[in-house]
Amino acid sequence: MTQVNDISFIRTLVAEEMKAVDALILEQLEQSNAPLIPQLSRHILKAGGKRLRPILTLLAAKLCNYNSGSRHIHMAASVEFIHTATLLHDDVVDESALRRGEPTANAVWSNSASVLVGDFLLAKAFQMMVGDGSLAALKLLSDTSATLSEGEVLQLTSARDLATNREIYFRIIHAKTASLFATAAEIGGIVAGATKNECNALKEYGTALGLAFQIVDDALDYSAQTAQLGKQAGDDFREGKITLPIILAYEKASDEEQKFWQHALEDTANANDENLQTALNLIAKHNTIEASLKEAENQAQKAIKALTPFPESELKTALVTLAKFTVQREF
Repeated sequence: MTQVNDISFIRTLVAEEMKAVDALILEQLEQSNAPLIPQLSRHILKAGGKRLRPILTLLAAKLCNYNSGSRHIHMAASVEFIHTATLLHDDVVDESALRRGEPTANAVWSNSASVLVGDFLLAKAFQMMVGDGSLAALKLLSDTSATLSEGEVLQLTSARDLATNREIYFRIIHAKTASLFATAAEIGGIVAGATKNECNALKEYGTALGLAFQIVDDALDYSAQTAQLGKQAGDDFREGKITLPIILAYEKASDEEQKFWQHALEDTANANDENLQTALNLIAKHNTIEASLKEAENQAQKAIKALTPFPESELKTALVTLAKFTVQREF
């Protein structure tokens, strides 16, 4: 796969639309009568991030020749509200202190504030969906919101459970990550009036892209530095999340190594720095970071193949590049 380390040209393609999305988000936040809502929301939104989901909605709409209104702006903002709400809720569940190199909202304010503002953002997303007037768009985004929650619950119940295998892992990441990527892409096709075949292709693209994205995230947690990640490296280990690097290492483990994993992961008290280093050594021994990234690359290739129904264009090239970037990023 060709090396891609810069996606600035992709951002350029939707720069004006993203300005409109950001303006709409701020406008919606300022309508609140509770000052904490825009204050806390701006904290997480201004922390940056790759903004891949709203960008994906905008690119998909333009790929399907949408050029007659602002529905794609509203849908992209709705997608970002849903995503931001899940970040707020996730940081509370995970007891995270850092996100994108900045203190999390729950660390600055409180768990209660983060949960309640997250609820507000979800409600705002649904208000905007209803305002769009498309039942298809409303159904898609509401179904996805339910799936996201199911994914987080699945991950919670599988924590510290070494019976979690590849099938369960993919079920979790499909629900908690890939479903919103898929919807972000498909909703762009819906507002553009794309054919069913085109919408299905966009959904397939987004699903594979989201799977690749999450697999890389899980690999980076064991291979990158805190400064690169913008969060504490090794957090997944400390939280007992059973991700692909651990699943693969456990599959290849000797009896003694399996006993280590059981000791280190099945009790919170054992998730210390010494055991984290042992875990990193075993992951390196069995090359499970490389194996995980290979699986992510396979998913990226599936995403690229899904774009076959669309003719060659600058926008299609941008989506191909986005898939390549997703598996080659270091943050």
